[in-house]
Amino acid sequence: MVLASIPSPSSGVLELGPISLRAYGLMIALGVIAAVTLSQRRWQRRGGDPEDISTIALWAVPAGLIGARLYHVITDWRFDEGWTEPFKIWHGGLGIPGGMAAGVLTALWLIHRNGWDRPGLLDAVVPSLPLAQAIGRWGNWFNQELFGGPSELPWAVEIDRLRAARAGFPNATTFHPTFLYESLWNLGLVVFLIWLDRTGKLRRGALLAVYILGYSVARLWLETLRVDPATEVSGLRINLLMSLLGIVLAGFWLVTRGRRPAEASDH
Repeated sequence: MVLASIPSPSSGVLELGPISLRAYGLMIALGVIAAVTLSQRRWQRRGGDPEDISTIALWAVPAGLIGARLYHVITDWRFDEGWTEPFKIWHGGLGIPGGMAAGVLTALWLIHRNGWDRPGLLDAVVPSLPLAQAIGRWGNWFNQELFGGPSELPWAVEIDRLRAARAGFPNATTFHPTFLYESLWNLGLVVFLIWLDRTGKLRRGALLAVYILGYSVARLWLETLRVDPATEVSGLRINLLMSLLGIVLAGFWLVTRGRRPAEASDH
């Protein structure tokens, strides 16, 4: 018997008078605004120009959305509603690994082209990445998607019976709120990255590897909870394999190159 649970919105559309807003897109937009604001403040404290962040966002955000959608289409897409369906991003379906890869690569290209301080800018921007994810994940709550298995925990999320039946659980009504788990983890990751940056123990620019490692660890766990259909390789969900790859690569880089040289710590 479920004594408490998190209700899901009845619709993924927010009606503000004559204006209808897709909650999924709104959450992504709010995440971007928060990320840009945090990055600008951190970069300005380091003596940088906040407009540098605006320039990066102008290019990296669209690139990230395209990369996220391409990743989803390539790895998880099922064309149930025809050729137009891949363009309907308000229905959900953005692969974070693809989005982050495309966004970061675009940012690195811009930094190189403009001759900016690459390590310094990366350290200023990286904590904003999990912040954007923490806010954007709430779009999945509005869409009632990407939930975990059935649960009777007090924080389980209510899912309508049709969606639950499609996931293979016609008799369940409450499920693990993986969107909430990931959102809270990412908020914690924001705080940890900012704290770690202040300690001065890492090489400049190394926060990106810490973020990849931290997010990959969380995603590895979350993939074991999720029940939505996903492409599998050798019986394993592809996002789980990507998380393992992220852990190995980021962990190896941090162990071999991440720590600040002793001479640098003395200045």
